[in-house]
Amino acid sequence: MNDWQKPSPTGESDESLEVRTVDGMVEIRDPGTGGIIVRTTPRKWAAFLLGVKAGEFDHFVA
Repeated sequence: MNDWQKPSPTGESDESLEVRTVDGMVEIRDPGTGGIIVRTTPRKWAAFLLGVKAGEFDHFVA
């Protein structure tokens, strides 16, 4: 998969991240930042997603 993927619109703001895999790595970007891409391993990405689902980052949301 080289195409960027983003979540389906929710009716709220369209400010969402895009994700893709390249050469066995996961890349994440905010399409509004002018090309900044964060690369990580699939294992770290999976751990991050588990943390999000468990509410570990809820304190960052106002």
